[in-house]
Amino acid sequence: MERKISQQVTGYRTQDGAGVSLVRVLGTRTVQQYDPILMLDSFDSTNPDDYTAGFPMHPHRGIETISYVYRGYMTHKDSLGNEDTIGEGEVQWMTAGSGILHEEKLPASERLLGVQLWLNLPAKDKMVPPAYHSIKNSEIEEIELENAKLRLLAGEFEGRKGYLSKYLPLDYYDLHLNPKASIVLNTERDRSVMMFTLLGEVFISGELVKEKTAVKLTPGDYVEIKAAHDNAQVLFISSTLLSEPIAWGGPIVMNTKEELNKAFDDLEKGTFLQNGISY
Repeated sequence: MERKISQQVTGYRTQDGAGVSLVRVLGTRTVQQYDPILMLDSFDSTNPDDYTAGFPMHPHRGIETISYVYRGYMTHKDSLGNEDTIGEGEVQWMTAGSGILHEEKLPASERLLGVQLWLNLPAKDKMVPPAYHSIKNSEIEEIELENAKLRLLAGEFEGRKGYLSKYLPLDYYDLHLNPKASIVLNTERDRSVMMFTLLGEVFISGELVKEKTAVKLTPGDYVEIKAAHDNAQVLFISSTLLSEPIAWGGPIVMNTKEELNKAFDDLEKGTFLQNGISY
């Protein structure tokens, strides 16, 4: 059965951090439809003034943040003692778990292009130890398809394995299609699948999707993606539905209002940070 588009969400321009201009695509209004993806922010600018203010030190609990920087660079620093720079096609994967503080700096470059996802943690894993991991280009397999290329950022693709998520399965592909090129991806029928058009326009199951747009797909065994008249770059994201209650307050996402209140109480009392993993 072919997957179809059940919803499209086009991002809107906003600011976050210390004044970073970005396109917010998914957020509090889309959590049910895009479960378990909570948020998707897109960065695309050739003007360093749009982003060099960065994201000063701030807390997270209950989620994982996954940043993909295809052009430009991002420097991460956290309360575990990690400091690391990714860029030009690399991934930053941070498990906030029970609590972490981190900052993200975005140095000036010719172009900043990428996305950050917030992946929800299951209720049973909300308070796991925080951790940080970067996926460098040497670990990302590039798979040549007919008239297309697939970068295996995480998960699995037709028997090939990339970085494997510890808490929720996540297949994360960066697809590059030539003009008018078409590919078919096989999918597990019950997985929660979405896509995001990072660059260019595409047809997904015959329906036109404009640039910087997220789409949620119906259940099915496969999906067809076809580039329009120009090159296209599409992110494919597949995971499992959590269908759990969400209590979201700023950088913290828990399951109940009581858990959320405790997180902010911990911040005030200085008991927010617990044991973590640094690697």
